[in-house]
Amino acid sequence: MKSNVGGIDRVLRVIVGIVLIVLAATGVVGWWGWLGVVPLATGLLRVCPLYGIAGINTCPLRTRQ
Repeated sequence: MKSNVGGIDRVLRVIVGIVLIVLAATGVVGWWGWLGVVPLATGLLRVCPLYGIAGINTCPLRTRQ
């Protein structure tokens, strides 16, 4: 799979994912907070399937694989 998530996009995904998971684990938000696993995973893996479908790529050319 080719990387299509890079830079600020990646950092924001990881931060948002962690925040949502923590909020869900502490009971501040409902079950939907566990959906934070999705942005966390896409940020860590640097691959977003929806970006692939839409043809979006925020990863610089030198780091694509």
